[in-house]
Amino acid sequence: MSSVIFDIETLAFDLSSFDETQQTYLLKFADTDEKREQETQKLSLYALTSRIIAIAMLNPDTMAGKVFFQSDREEAYASENGKIEFRSGDEREILLGFWDAIARYDRFVTFNGRSFDCPFLLIRSAILQIRPTRNLLPYRYSTSEHCDLLDQLTFHGATRKFNLDFYCKAFGIKSPKSGGITGLDLGTMFEKKRFREIANYCLGDVVATSELYQRWSEYLNFETRT
Repeated sequence: MSSVIFDIETLAFDLSSFDETQQTYLLKFADTDEKREQETQKLSLYALTSRIIAIAMLNPDTMAGKVFFQSDREEAYASENGKIEFRSGDEREILLGFWDAIARYDRFVTFNGRSFDCPFLLIRSAILQIRPTRNLLPYRYSTSEHCDLLDQLTFHGATRKFNLDFYCKAFGIKSPKSGGITGLDLGTMFEKKRFREIANYCLGDVVATSELYQRWSEYLNFETRT
């Protein structure tokens, strides 16, 4: 069975891009400057108020993959070992690349993909009038099509959820946040046109997820045991 791990990075649209009614709706509970800033930061979490700026995909068996990312120019290059292909484009182009690539795999693996990445990809695609090549939200309680590691590591919500950084540190895996970059830095990086760094940051998430997936597969996956 061929598998692919994927992760997305998102960035909110500027608040001024929404009309007055929309802004009022988005900030209706923000009665202080601090709350306004908090609500503005949250806009990156929703497919109706932000866009996808990078998608990384990695085959955990071969460690080969692709990263689609937004840039101000056309770029196509490979990693030093030649296993990762990087390709730039606008949001529509990177989504089309993603849907073309994922159609070739039997199973996909995410970290919190069911609650975030998958619905985000589906809604952004619909907004941009792109037909997805597969259903990213199949039956939740089987990993045959979609293995969401956050679901698996919390036993479908039976225990507390932690972020990827915390799980990596607990399992002795190098955290993708160890370079000092977090999701809060992406806006500034995008403004400064540090597009390749954003692409590498997204790739770091799937590499870490791949290691966590291997640990789960070896010690906690009971579906494939006889």
